[in-house]
Formats: sequence, C-alpha cells, structure tokens
Amino acid sequence: SYLTNSTRLASLLDARGPSPWTTMAILSSYDLTEKDLKNWRGNKKNSGFLPEEREWFAQFVADGYVDSFREINQEKHQYSWWSYRAGSRQNNKGWRIDYICITESLKKQLVAAEIYPDVKHSDHCPIYIALK
Repeated sequence: SYLTNSTRLASLLDARGPSPWTTMAILSSYDLTEKDLKNWRGNKKNSGFLPEEREWFAQFVADGYVDSFREINQEKHQYSWWSYRAGSRQNNKGWRIDYICITESLKKQLVAAEIYPDVKHSDHCPIYIALK
C-alpha cells in the first residue's frame, strides 16, 4: 500500500521489528528529509525536518537500510519535491523526501541512482535506481 507520510512508515517498520527479509527495497515518499533541503535553517520546526524525524531516519539507516541515492550521489541541491509556491521548482528550492532505501545485502548490486527533476507530473519528480 502507498504510505502517505513518515509517521505511517515509521509505525509500519517499527511494528515489524527486525525484517525477516534480507533483500528488500522500500520505495516511497517518506515525507521527511535528514539534510537535503534548500532552507534548513528556516524549516527546523516544520514537519518533515523535525529533530525526531531526522533521528528516526538516522536510526533507520543505522539499522541497516541504505539511502540508495546518497550511496551513489553526494552532490548538493538534489531534490525530489518542490512547493507550488513562489517559483520553488524553477529556483530549485526543494526537499529530497522521496527515497528508495535498500537493505545492506543489495548495496553491492547498486549501480545507479537518479533523480529526474525535469520530469514534471506533480510537485514530486521520479526517482530511480539500477541494480545489477
């Protein structure tokens, strides 16, 4: 099922406990970002960048899930979502809130991870990974 926000994702994963699967990819709009947003200072108290959300994501990664995009690409200002307000997309004032997180067992197979900001179907853009 489609998860609409990070709270539901966190609840789902926390309720499961340790994953019974050694190979898994979780693709979703997590609706949070650990650090990838244009104006982090102005968003410290906003949903999606709250300390507890960032802590949850850091623990999620520490528990063995890999942020596939950051595993491949370390460039700054790579976003997957922009507000419809104030020309945010045109000025690349966005957030990276869409993720494909993979288990450690898939990390060696990860060969590409991309964000396609020029594909405009909504306020989000497509994200992609390739595994060998």
